[in-house]
Amino acid sequence: MTGVRRLFSQPRTLVGGGILLILLLMGVFAPVLTPYNPNSLEFDSFMPLSAKHPLGTTAIGQDILSQLLYGARLTLLVGAVAGLIATTLSVALGLTAAYLGGWVDEAINALINVFLVLPGLPLVIIASAFLRGGGVWPVILVISFTGWAWGARVLRSQALALRERDFVQAAVASGEGAGRVIFMEILPNMAGLIAANFFGAALYAVLSEAGLSFIGVGDVSLVTWGTMLYWAQAKGALLQGAWWWVATPGLGIALLGTSFALLNFAIDELGNPRLAGPVPDRRAPKPKLARPQLAQSGQRAVNTLTPSDALLSIQGLEVGYVTRTGTVRAVRNVSLDVAPGEFLGLAGESGCGKSTLAFAATRLLDPPGTVLGGAVDLAGRDLLTLSPEELRRVRWKEFSLVFQASMNVLNPVLKIREQVYDAMQAHGVHDKKVLDARSCELFRLVGIRESSLDAYPHQLSGGMKQRVVIAIALALEPRLIVMDEPTTALDVVVQRQILQEISEVRRRLGIAVVFITHDLSLLVEMSDRIAIMYAGEVVEQAPAHALYRSPAHPYTRQLMQAFPPMSGPRVRRSGIPGRPPPLSETVTGCPFFARCASRMPGVCDVRPLQTFLLDEARSVACFLYDPAVPPAVREAAQALGQGSAQVAAKEVRLEPVLPLPRAT
Repeated sequence: MTGVRRLFSQPRTLVGGGILLILLLMGVFAPVLTPYNPNSLEFDSFMPLSAKHPLGTTAIGQDILSQLLYGARLTLLVGAVAGLIATTLSVALGLTAAYLGGWVDEAINALINVFLVLPGLPLVIIASAFLRGGGVWPVILVISFTGWAWGARVLRSQALALRERDFVQAAVASGEGAGRVIFMEILPNMAGLIAANFFGAALYAVLSEAGLSFIGVGDVSLVTWGTMLYWAQAKGALLQGAWWWVATPGLGIALLGTSFALLNFAIDELGNPRLAGPVPDRRAPKPKLARPQLAQSGQRAVNTLTPSDALLSIQGLEVGYVTRTGTVRAVRNVSLDVAPGEFLGLAGESGCGKSTLAFAATRLLDPPGTVLGGAVDLAGRDLLTLSPEELRRVRWKEFSLVFQASMNVLNPVLKIREQVYDAMQAHGVHDKKVLDARSCELFRLVGIRESSLDAYPHQLSGGMKQRVVIAIALALEPRLIVMDEPTTALDVVVQRQILQEISEVRRRLGIAVVFITHDLSLLVEMSDRIAIMYAGEVVEQAPAHALYRSPAHPYTRQLMQAFPPMSGPRVRRSGIPGRPPPLSETVTGCPFFARCASRMPGVCDVRPLQTFLLDEARSVACFLYDPAVPPAVREAAQALGQGSAQVAAKEVRLEPVLPLPRAT
């Protein structure tokens, strides 16, 4: 209702709608507005303008005003019906092709191309000539079925672009069906384009009918504005000085086009909230509860769970991208467990497989990505074997997701309130009072004013939009939230505020969090436990405080030493030399071998990589902790790595990394 009120408050709507209403009233109330029959021949020819005949008469004694009024009926009927049919065909075929893709898209696109290459006007003339004398409906059908292709092409292109937008993917992930995705997510974003297509098709129909009638191909026995033009030129109206016989139907068509244009502009503004009124006051309320300080890294609890105790258990997961040249194995034999209420951090450099792991475990990996093996168990359910309907019921209720750059998952043409409602409605919550109360509660929980529920996404800052997405993820109080770099593209102040909100919500609701990021220093502060990934494999898992004090894997050590110091002289950082191995190739031994300062040739590059337990809470995939390797070889390699670490630590005034006891 708000959209309707805003539509009718625009000057364009009032002017365009007023013109169209006048034209409609002319046709509907023609018998009241004129006492004459438009086909009556009872008057003299070419009578001048007078009170009895305000627009004079035709060459055969017909009243021109009555023809203008009655002609509005069929002219508007042709435009409305032909425009509706053509637009329906355009929308149906364009969206079907874009949403289904594959051979359906190819077949529909071929059909569109055939109609586009056919010459429109000659085709209409030929088809109308065969149906001549059949009344107005053959003309409507001919114009409709020859005028839909251009609109279908444009709508298909727009739908293809929207289908890949983050907010559509988020709607699919939240369990919304295809019908709801199309009608609630895609179509509202195409409202302006669909309106333009309808008004364009309707005006094309009116002009086509007028053109056909003018050249004598249409049914000239009908009374339309087009047939008025035909008889005016056939009887030499301009030669007789009766210019109004030509001008009045032409003016009617021009006014109809003007009203269509104004209404189209108004609807386009309605479909683009950025063109709407002023931004509402969105100052954040004073929090009722003091923000809790983040726990110190040394106070983290050590995780001692077993797979049977885990909320989420990933065992031996293998994920790859199938290409023409082979399979790129992006995740290799990864096993991870997440305890109820635990904050697990997942870190590693770009391309190491963090996001692929999360998307595969939550069944959101798009082709050509595919799960090659392994199992993902969430509270006793194997997510990889669930049917789409079973997965829809579990997703957002048992677990939810916050995507990377998730500010873009908000639909730009829907108010925040509707988008917060979506996930709850998709899982059976339809009571308006419950939805409203829960939405307000969620906004208080993440620190946003409740009035922002009635804002559009563009009216919120980046940090506020990120909070909205987190609120949506919390809507059904899932037991697990997977967050894929949720603070990307935000400044450090807003990042910290959002992370504090996440920390507070997790402690209040007891929700487990898998937090994916490049920022290892952030994870050290936030996490209970951290897993380090490299080249698709988990190379180290440890409690956050233990990882901070004594990283075990050489890769983790170099990541920790990459942090710039908070004090002392500024030193240029060199990073980790070399590059990760190509994931399309089979890696023999340790994938970090070529970049490792502690590598042991003949061991690390030959033996299959294994994971060794350092204690009940720590594991590391490194041969430095393999008891089968001779102690002298291990000690020499550790000393070499320690020497490199001490040099780096001296340059940046850090203490050298302490060695870990060897595994037994």
